[in-house]
Amino acid sequence: MWTLLLAAASQVELRSIVLVLAASSTAAIVSRLHPRIVVPAVVVEVLLGILIGPQVLHIAPLNQYLVFLSDVGLAFLFFFAGLEVVEQHVPRSSLQRATGGWVISIVIGLVAGYALHAAGVDGEGWLLGIAVATTALGTLVPILSDARLLPTDLGAAVLGTGVAGEFWPIVVISIFLTGVYGAATEVILLFAFGGVVALAAVVTLRTRPPRLLRVLQETVHTTGQAAVRLSVLLLAALVLLTRAVGFDYVLGAFAAGLVTGLALDSPEGKEVQVRLEGIGFGFVIPIYFVVTGMTFDVDGLLTPSGLGLALLFLALMFVVRGASAVLWLRELGARETASLAFFGATQLPLVVAVVSIGTGRHAISSTVGAALIGAGMITVLVFPILGTRITASREAVEAEQLRPAREF
Repeated sequence: MWTLLLAAASQVELRSIVLVLAASSTAAIVSRLHPRIVVPAVVVEVLLGILIGPQVLHIAPLNQYLVFLSDVGLAFLFFFAGLEVVEQHVPRSSLQRATGGWVISIVIGLVAGYALHAAGVDGEGWLLGIAVATTALGTLVPILSDARLLPTDLGAAVLGTGVAGEFWPIVVISIFLTGVYGAATEVILLFAFGGVVALAAVVTLRTRPPRLLRVLQETVHTTGQAAVRLSVLLLAALVLLTRAVGFDYVLGAFAAGLVTGLALDSPEGKEVQVRLEGIGFGFVIPIYFVVTGMTFDVDGLLTPSGLGLALLFLALMFVVRGASAVLWLRELGARETASLAFFGATQLPLVVAVVSIGTGRHAISSTVGAALIGAGMITVLVFPILGTRITASREAVEAEQLRPAREF
């Protein structure tokens, strides 16, 4: 890949690629500089993209190579979303309740989306509704782990909410963005595609020739990396299949993540997953977010109407996804349900992806997209902190109640 870039790219195009890689590397370091204040790397990546892009310093013009790498990054983003769904081992009961909660969220989101569209907001109502009905599971998992919340009932509720907030938006996006066939035909094709994915999963889990397994295990620590290559092949093949059928390729990428997650769901598979994460999160996914920043409509956001719209979307994100937390009220109690509402309303990666796909299809304006992304940035910076603080304050109250009374 790099040989082709060096041979075909001009000096200006190569400089843009180097600057994007520099922004990607800087974001990984800056986001972890302070031991107590950890900023999600995706936020820093978008901000640095804005800085080097045409609306601020204008030192890194967008080119065809960056667009290609950005598209590959988007595919890997959805691939890892599918991988996370399998990796978290969320109980079926939690998934069922979380799915019911997402139905509540999407109904509220669609009502709000179509109301905004009718009021003159330049975006399709269904797209606005889906954009505010997602959850950033990948952002939440390390936060929950650091706060030691993963093994708790609240942790299970957040994981279920996050899985539903990633899986169902991707499915709905793929159907709505197709626009090639009628709705009934698209649903039939979706089920057919699901059957192909299910068949691939069954073959992956049950057909394990000893020789192939030996090759996969032996090449994990060598230059062969057969398991990594097969995973990337599956990603490319399912992306190709979804494009051939007429669905958006993000569905194929997500399905490839599901199948790969099932295949790697073992202690040995963790080694392969680490190497896949090196390709995705170490290379192409950060490029996608930096490029998103380069195309970010700063001028549209930094206006009274743009900032007002961003605040409105921020409120909608909390209301739409926070509403799903009511289904956990009896099990978690009022305080932890409030915490779940903030965790569930934490968004950004899928919001960026929805905006990127929507603007590419002319279904949403750049100004509205910038407001959505701006609101998403605030959610990942603020909502997890609020969710953790609410839970921590509850634990402090309980500890105080259990403390023996002082003797006088």
